Amino acid sequence: MRLEEHLRARRAQGRKLLVPYVTGGMGRSWPEVVRAVVDAGADAVEIGIPFSDPVMDGATIQEASQRALEIGATPAGIVAEAATLDVGAPIVVMTYYNPVLHAGHERFARSLADAGVDGAIVPDLPLDELDGWGEAADATGVETVLLAAPTTPDDRLRAICDRSRGFLYGVSLMGVTGEREALAAQAAEMGRRCKAATDVPVLLGVGISSPEQAVEAARSADGVIVGSALVRRLLRGGGPESAHALVAAFREALDRASEEEDR
Repeated sequence: MRLEEHLRARRAQGRKLLVPYVTGGMGRSWPEVVRAVVDAGADAVEIGIPFSDPVMDGATIQEASQRALEIGATPAGIVAEAATLDVGAPIVVMTYYNPVLHAGHERFARSLADAGVDGAIVPDLPLDELDGWGEAADATGVETVLLAAPTTPDDRLRAICDRSRGFLYGVSLMGVTGEREALAAQAAEMGRRCKAATDVPVLLGVGISSPEQAVEAARSADGVIVGSALVRRLLRGGGPESAHALVAAFREALDRASEEEDR
């Protein structure tokens, strides 16, 4: 399944896009969590490959990653389990460059493609350093999603948009992942800037913590990424049913807001 093609088609139907994040390897039920969130209405799923130094992630996802590592999660193991997922929605892995480099660009890209993974997010690999990984990913059909931050200048934003595949990850605030009581003030402006720079689907992420915040963020973008709010439920003992309920609430809120805008 082609990630960008799928998201463009959903967008063309007037749908606001919803991509939940699930930490891979955090307990035996994590593949069932992925299936549950797709059943609840996710348009794609971001699977985190745990790393010991997750510089973009806040306390919640750090804790989830540490738990996964402690019970033996490995990049190869998570990718192998991802190969068993037949969920009818694109799968995107999120990891850091160290595991990619350790495996080797071509080998890692081929492992993702062979597992049916459609895209990859490597947040500590900037546009200027994509050589090697970017080429290997392109050659195997794995779409590399790039990130843009509120401080990204307009000329660099355009360059990032031109190179991003699948979707553009618009970071809604300066800081690490984690739940916030309110949507960041920069989020709406970030969405507008990204939408003005590209026709690639634009999803806002980082700090989007409730269905109401998702609706607010999606007004200026094509959709949202929801991570810490879901992972916190899983850390507290929630399983596939809890994940389904949360993602269904986000889906319902986004759909209801879209319907109201169309009236």
